[in-house]
Amino acid sequence: MHTVGELLRQWRKRRGLSQLDLAIVADVSARHVSLVETGRSRPSADMILRLADQLHVPLRDRNRLLLAGGFAPRYTERPLHDDALSAVHDAISRVLRAHEPYPAVVFDRRWNIVMTNRAVEPFFAQVAPDLLRPPVNLVRLGLHPRGLARLVVNLADVRAVFRARISRQLATAPDPELTALYEELLAPEADDTSDQRIDADVVIPMILNVGGRELRLFSTITTFGTPMDITIDEVAVESYYPADAESAAYFRK
Repeated sequence: MHTVGELLRQWRKRRGLSQLDLAIVADVSARHVSLVETGRSRPSADMILRLADQLHVPLRDRNRLLLAGGFAPRYTERPLHDDALSAVHDAISRVLRAHEPYPAVVFDRRWNIVMTNRAVEPFFAQVAPDLLRPPVNLVRLGLHPRGLARLVVNLADVRAVFRARISRQLATAPDPELTALYEELLAPEADDTSDQRIDADVVIPMILNVGGRELRLFSTITTFGTPMDITIDEVAVESYYPADAESAAYFRK
């Protein structure tokens, strides 16, 4: 078990900040930061959260900091269908429906799909049934040979995009299960140069071959601002848009 000071030091170093840098943004003295990290000063719960906020620590890990400091967790974690999150669930459902006829998915911090809109269903029909057993993982679905990978024309580009996104995510907040997913599907081989093959004028499209027709899509990711629940903090909506008129016409039909 790490002390709260050791955990805070890990997060500070992960963010590339000195004790003075953290002290300045948190409006405390550098000496106090040093005393907290070395365990010579026991921080209050408010001080732990104050430092965690400046270090952009995810809510799940803020609870761990509080527990290490001898305090009760501050943030709840409820299923997305919980009555307490009904307003959030309704908002996400509205976003998904409004985005039709284009595909959109909702996934958690480990890229497990928790909600979709109807435009995704025809693509799921192209996937091996065992890959659709819960939890359905978006990365595995996109890169597995029996998943959508067989439809993706520019698979190397898509893999490189996933690799960059998950590498950034792991650098921000390490996670053993996400690391295992990365090593399973994204760890580059010695001769892998896919990261250097990306070539796009504006955004990197995903090109799908569906029935001999090429569909070009790009995506945006939406997250919630100022969340106070771990589930809401970790959920994201990925919305796919047609990158050309021909792809838009396909979905409108």
